Amino acid sequence: MTLRTIFLALYVVGFSSAAFASQSIKDQYPDSPLYSKPVEVIPHVWSAIGATAPPTYENSGHNNNLSFIVTGDGVIVVNAGASSQLAEALHNEIKKITDQPVKLVINENGQGHAMLGNGYWKKQGVKILANEHAAEAFKETGGQSLERHERILKEKIKGTELVGPTETFDEKYEIKMGTFTIEVLNLGPAHSPGDIAVWIPEKKLVISGDMAFHERMPPIFAETNTADWLESWENFEALGALYVIPGHGHPTNMDQVRRYTKDYLVYLRDKIRKHIDNGGTLKDAYYVDQSPYKFLDTFEELATRNAGRVYEQMEFE
Repeated sequence: MTLRTIFLALYVVGFSSAAFASQSIKDQYPDSPLYSKPVEVIPHVWSAIGATAPPTYENSGHNNNLSFIVTGDGVIVVNAGASSQLAEALHNEIKKITDQPVKLVINENGQGHAMLGNGYWKKQGVKILANEHAAEAFKETGGQSLERHERILKEKIKGTELVGPTETFDEKYEIKMGTFTIEVLNLGPAHSPGDIAVWIPEKKLVISGDMAFHERMPPIFAETNTADWLESWENFEALGALYVIPGHGHPTNMDQVRRYTKDYLVYLRDKIRKHIDNGGTLKDAYYVDQSPYKFLDTFEELATRNAGRVYEQMEFE
């Protein structure tokens, strides 16, 4: 390992430990609709870190990470943002950093904060890529997501339209642009339909999307199958990433996301399995002990819901 690699590894570890989770902080970048100003994680790879809270008027719906790669022959953006306003704000920040045009936007899944900004990027003539399952999910739920964001964001949602990806893929999509070779990967079912990871092999950096969490509790949706997520995790581990930009929370490393994603899922499933084996009911399953994770952001919003959904899944496994 070179001295430069060691330095960068220490930088990311230090960054993740020094930067606290921010559910209680309403906005860290008052001059912009973005929740925080983009930071360069490793050379040429940037991310505007979103709030670890649910979407609010104060955080302008920027509660996921909006990342971008300056390749030398154009910019690749990961996540369109939750509104046209957020997409434009990110674009303005990119223009401060480079004259290279945005050539591709990648939606990390079919949720609103990944896709609702697509309309802005399409008007700029930018190609938009997503996994085919994410595209299908957005067709089904995009309208509901837009309505929810309209209630929360009010005038900040102005100009936002439902626009899906312009191109889809199944398992793998390879990009060669400038000095970068980038793999967009469907590693298997995870948190939501069509979750993908953006892998830069030469840099050993993965933009993990919602495969991996560490500062906020992983949400388990009705359609989330935790057993499948754990199987997909093995494919994620096999990448051998040194740096991780998760879907939510600050850039970090594999040890951290393993601890608060895989280990959390294993822990909760073990608690629910014992509860079921002892004849426990759904009503009581909501309150299995999750105290080792109570310091994670969104614990209060998600812990009981997660437990109930895992019970409903595991009852018939």
